Amino acid sequence: MTNSFNENITKLTADINHKKPQLKNVLFVIAMWLSSRLLIVVTMLFISPLFPAPNGIAATFSWDVFTAWDSVWYQQIATNGYQPSDNGALYSTAFFPLFPLIIRIFMNLGLPFAVAGTLINNFAFLAALIILYFWVNESYGKSAARWATAVLAWCPYSLYGTVVYTEGLFLLCSISALRAFDKRQYISTVFWGGLATATRVTGITLIPAFLFVSWKERRGLKAYFASLAVGSGFVFYNLYCQIKFGDALAFIHAQKGWRSSVGFDWQGWWKMLRQIVIGSTNQNGSLQDPLHPFLFTIVIVSSYFLWRFRGKFGAAKVRYGFYLLWILLWLLTRNSLPNDPFTSEPLIKILLIFGGVYLLWFSRNKIPLVAVIYGFLSYALILNTGLVASVERYAYGIVSLSFAFGLLLARYPRWGYAIMGFFAIVLATFGIRFSQELWLA
Repeated sequence: MTNSFNENITKLTADINHKKPQLKNVLFVIAMWLSSRLLIVVTMLFISPLFPAPNGIAATFSWDVFTAWDSVWYQQIATNGYQPSDNGALYSTAFFPLFPLIIRIFMNLGLPFAVAGTLINNFAFLAALIILYFWVNESYGKSAARWATAVLAWCPYSLYGTVVYTEGLFLLCSISALRAFDKRQYISTVFWGGLATATRVTGITLIPAFLFVSWKERRGLKAYFASLAVGSGFVFYNLYCQIKFGDALAFIHAQKGWRSSVGFDWQGWWKMLRQIVIGSTNQNGSLQDPLHPFLFTIVIVSSYFLWRFRGKFGAAKVRYGFYLLWILLWLLTRNSLPNDPFTSEPLIKILLIFGGVYLLWFSRNKIPLVAVIYGFLSYALILNTGLVASVERYAYGIVSLSFAFGLLLARYPRWGYAIMGFFAIVLATFGIRFSQELWLA
């Protein structure tokens, strides 16, 4: 009896010791989530009202500060369902049904739309961070998991994990589906993948990603079946559109309200690159700020000489020098077109898109294969929408980037701290802009 009692005590002690690090891991994720969300909330509710509103829309101390732009469409769907616009177009069908459906459930419990949408997105985002942490931690250790979580939580576009948008819910569903498939948990893969394809159109890239990995790793029929079943959310929405509107592809046809063509927008990206290098131009093609290209050249030349003679300055001075030059370049380029809402951050947009593609290629042998393929397929989709607007927000929703960047920063933590500081600055400015209903992405 004594031996049995001692065995039970030993087992209980082992269970407690096993759970302690798990609890610390969860507390770290909560700390990342809570601190970044507090920065957003304080900025939007308390700091933003102190600034003049460029378009006459001042921030207010209310839940409504978290609703703007696409939030209006989700409110319409959650309140009245999918309805034609005044001109008969089915623009609302461009927004997939899972998020407004969940909002509607909470509204039926008595919560206003803004409260329901904000709470759902924020807690879904927290759950997504927790799942990402444990996914990375399982194979790459605590340091990489912490950096990957910090990147996803503090990236400036994580603002959309707090306001009434689908980022939090989509990240939760897509990360859960990717992790489940990576762990060969096919029932969970189907469940979460189906929810992902019912949340956002980019969720369909999970299907070819899973099929390719199933073939590459010779996983068997269960993997192929799960890969196809992930499209259940997408298929059900097709059926709904066919039954209600007689057009199974209504959500694709609705895109004409935002774009006139598809494919890679060469002109848009070239225009943005010119804005970074020479600044904005007038209608006649002349420079609005002739000093811009001169200052840009100084930053680039200074960067070259700093790298060329890095051995003479020492690692710390070189690091601080590059960080200062980056801040100067960001300040210079972000004001290149102050009156153009679609290019408010051209430097960050180009870096996130094309730098993200390079990061995926650089990390292709380091992160799980399914994350690599999903990342490239998602980029292929968003780069061929015929637009440059909003593509960086969709790129942020590709969790493969946070995964890869987390592994990179785990090797260079000093750069990581500097990058997190920059992220915090930009995140605060994004909060101000969104609360004043200025376009971000």
